[in-house]
Amino acid sequence: MDTIGPEELDRRIRTRTLTDLRGIGPKTGAAIVQAHAGEVPEYLARLEEAHAELVPLADDVAEFRATLRGDLHTHSDWSDGGSPIREMAEAAIALGHEYMALTDHSPRLTVANGLSAERLERQLEVVAGLNEELRPFRILTGIECDIHLDGSLDQTDELLDRLDVVVASVHSDLRAESAAMTERMLAAVGNPHTDVLGHCTGRLLIPREQREGRRQRPRPESAFDAEAVFSACVEHGTAVEINSRPERLDPPLRLLALAVEFGCTFAIDTDAHAPGQLDWQGNGCERAVETGVDPDRVVNSWPVDELLGWTGR
Repeated sequence: MDTIGPEELDRRIRTRTLTDLRGIGPKTGAAIVQAHAGEVPEYLARLEEAHAELVPLADDVAEFRATLRGDLHTHSDWSDGGSPIREMAEAAIALGHEYMALTDHSPRLTVANGLSAERLERQLEVVAGLNEELRPFRILTGIECDIHLDGSLDQTDELLDRLDVVVASVHSDLRAESAAMTERMLAAVGNPHTDVLGHCTGRLLIPREQREGRRQRPRPESAFDAEAVFSACVEHGTAVEINSRPERLDPPLRLLALAVEFGCTFAIDTDAHAPGQLDWQGNGCERAVETGVDPDRVVNSWPVDELLGWTGR
């Protein structure tokens, strides 16, 4: 589009030659003339009228998002993320967060460069050093722990007990029969180390790129007894993750509404693999507003001491 100064704009409007400029059609030209005269352009007025019902929703989402103090599911270049821990933390600080749980993958997920027990031990030392430098911001130690076929967690009990936050997720055999998947998830939800049930259906809405050029195709939801799983989450105090990644948006709205009905607690997380992705929480907040999630039941809206009291660390 051409750039013109105020005098040239006046002349173009007076001589009705605005549309001679590159990138300005009749509709845009009319809007410019009306705005120049101090009027609300008719096209904009029609848009505002047509979408007026969305404005309160946007306000509610912004208000909801302002209650969040941190993010409980993030990745660094120690596993399959693209950035160092410090860069992720600095991005979280820039967003106004008070804490961020670092939840790199567990060893079984080799495709994501999962952390062995030895590597996780080293990461804990690195995080301790960064917390000294970045205080009062706090990097919470954590893991996204793969759920084995028998429902056990993919790390030693000793290490899991030392972590601030444990997100447990299914990453394999996602097309298993409903009964088998349900038993697997119930065992993980009931594990005293599990704090958050990650992306519960495992669905992928659009393709995505992985490490070393791998490409994942869209994937349907896993089948499981959602009522049984959400009931167990309430019983054991395990939060249901509202995963904000655009290709996940998990759980689907119907299951999220069911979890609300059952009285679950929630964690609105980004599952960020890069600093810019930490800004995706709005996706989860929009879905939370749409399904009536109470902000007080979102664990990452709590102060860090209250959060860690809940995780039992």
